[in-house]
Amino acid sequence: MQRFLPYTFWILSSGLFLLSCNGNGDDDPNGEQTKEQLAIEELTGGNHIVCTVANGGLVSKDDQVVTADYESFELGLIANQNNKTYSSSPNLLFDQMGSWSFAGENFDKIQLTGEMPAAGKEISFTRTQDRLRLMFTVPAPSNARTNALAGTYIFELVKKP
Repeated sequence: MQRFLPYTFWILSSGLFLLSCNGNGDDDPNGEQTKEQLAIEELTGGNHIVCTVANGGLVSKDDQVVTADYESFELGLIANQNNKTYSSSPNLLFDQMGSWSFAGENFDKIQLTGEMPAAGKEISFTRTQDRLRLMFTVPAPSNARTNALAGTYIFELVKKP
């Protein structure tokens, strides 16, 4: 019996070592990503992206080109396990920073936090290689101050290198 004791200890130790090498348990055991993780990768190309109107981007409002009003616009999106944040250059539609989340379970729309007109709106996105297209509508409010910003916007952004 004492002859088998060292072998039993070795087998149990090896088993525990192999189990501990499995990781922290947060990942899918099959190595598959969740729908949200896949959407984050599609949107950001990994975990972050910075896009700009400069160098070939386009902005339209109600099918009228308004790129000149947003020529220095930049939008950065960051996503990790705990946070999804954004930053943008100062403008009349987007807050300078805040957090973002997916709107719904299809993971094809995002929502931004903040006070500016784009905040809280469902923003549809599509990404093709180095281009990010955002589309959203700012409804006409009851006050005249922001009524001029009401409309349907399309931002065709170019990924910064």
